[in-house]
Amino acid sequence: VSSLRAVEAAMLVVDGTGTIEVGTETGWDLAQEAGITKLFFVNKLEKENSDFTRTLDALRAKFGTSVAPLQLPIGSEDKFVGVVDLLTHKAYTWANGKISPADIPADMADQIATMRESLIESVAEMDDSLMEKYFDEGTLPDEDIAKGLEIGLKTGKVVPVLCGSAMKMVGVDTLLDFIVSSVPSPASVPPVEGVNGEKRGPEDPFCALVFKTMADPYVGKLTYFRVFAGTIKSDSHIYNANKEREERVGQVYFLLGKTQEATASVGAGDIGAVAKLQETSTGDTLCEKSKPIVLPPIAFPEPVYSLAVKAKTKADEDKLGPALQKLAEEDPTFRTVRDQTVGQTLISGLGETHLDIVVERLKRKFGVEVETDVPKIAYRETITTTAEAQGRHKKQTGGRGQFGDCWLRIEPLPRGAGYEYVDAIVGGAIPRQWIPSVDKGVQEAMSRGIVAGYPVVDVKVTCYDGSFHTVDSSDMAFQLAGALAFQAAAAKANPVLLEPIMEMEIIVPEEFMGDVIGDINTKRGRVLGMEPMGGGRQKIRAHVPQAEVLRYSIDLRSIARGRGRFTARFSHYEEMPAH
Repeated sequence: VSSLRAVEAAMLVVDGTGTIEVGTETGWDLAQEAGITKLFFVNKLEKENSDFTRTLDALRAKFGTSVAPLQLPIGSEDKFVGVVDLLTHKAYTWANGKISPADIPADMADQIATMRESLIESVAEMDDSLMEKYFDEGTLPDEDIAKGLEIGLKTGKVVPVLCGSAMKMVGVDTLLDFIVSSVPSPASVPPVEGVNGEKRGPEDPFCALVFKTMADPYVGKLTYFRVFAGTIKSDSHIYNANKEREERVGQVYFLLGKTQEATASVGAGDIGAVAKLQETSTGDTLCEKSKPIVLPPIAFPEPVYSLAVKAKTKADEDKLGPALQKLAEEDPTFRTVRDQTVGQTLISGLGETHLDIVVERLKRKFGVEVETDVPKIAYRETITTTAEAQGRHKKQTGGRGQFGDCWLRIEPLPRGAGYEYVDAIVGGAIPRQWIPSVDKGVQEAMSRGIVAGYPVVDVKVTCYDGSFHTVDSSDMAFQLAGALAFQAAAAKANPVLLEPIMEMEIIVPEEFMGDVIGDINTKRGRVLGMEPMGGGRQKIRAHVPQAEVLRYSIDLRSIARGRGRFTARFSHYEEMPAH
């Protein structure tokens, strides 16, 4: 996701068998949201049952008529040997991974003429002068086709489709040539804009966005960045505008696949990396201290699936926390937290597979093996009626004894109000110094629960009477009296369990909407509303108990055949049904 902020275009690779995978839809949506150029590469045309025409039809049906083929395959399945370029009207074949010019097959002439004419019509629509020229002359020269295509790529009105076989290296050369010649270059994009409206172009003072952070076994923490303005040099200092901290830069690198190539500097339009920045994390803006700018933050998907983890061995317990923190630094879609209310370490990610990878990386990278479990639900307790009770603690064991006595009135508060303590003592029934002791004892009892051991919330407690002993009364005695009084009153106040309710937004194709709503109903949920999202999809908003959706990413994948997505966040607590 973050990489889309660092590039001008996204290439979506699809299988040539004609099936559009869920990941392709997701990639398209992300590229659309990022506002960058998109292109398709139809791969694996050497496979049995591959069919370029069927795949092209599926792409157009899913993503619209802006999808336009720039190439046609020569041959099919195991006889796939090359491509015809509709832009240049030239053919190329490959043998042993080497490209050679070739004659256009005679049996493809009519198909090529039809497809090329359709392409020319599409690019002519990008510009009034091109359209006028096309009407006058009935065609366009190659340079005008290229001009129209450039406009279409930038505006998203043309989404080109190229084809090949990565395994046989067929079509790879022409794909790379097209990317170099036609995909928008960093020099052609408008200046970036900061959150306060500042703009930076290539010639302006240095400005870069950190889009990835990872731990490298050889150089340590490695920060990946895209430079939008100016230059970053090795052995210099830069300013992290988000953290408002200066960072020392050691060696900067260009990236060549998995390897880093040391360089003296990285300039505007380039992607680079630097090791061992102490304060910097993904999404931060790096710049000159004298010319600060903060670029818009990267929007990451919220985690939707959680597990509880614990180290398998005592020796791994101390290593688990730091290892999880390092993984969270590398992956902004991964979260880890110690939930004190349920006594569990929780990890959260984008789905079951995501967390499987996290667990595997813990073992491979940090040598930490963990056991996973379903997270415990953070239930709460409350009362539903007003009640009063006395708490009296008296103990005599020889010498100074213990004595504390108080009367409490407890009342339910609105959901989410928390806890309120009122001192209504008059006439010195309880000395002032021990009024807070009663409060402390009440809160201790509330933390232990009434019904099932969960914390009590949304209660008003009024201490209105009591008594004391001039010798035996103490802070601890009144704490114990307060706890006893609360427990006795709460037992009479019709205590109930509260469960956390999640607010969910679920996006699915329309054909699955009924099944999703039916599933929500079986989970004791309430549908709040529906909203059309375009592209044949619907957004469903609902309130659902957390206990019912701990594994919802798995449920939704089954219901919507992998074509749905959702977000969930805590909304409020509600009383649990009695059954």
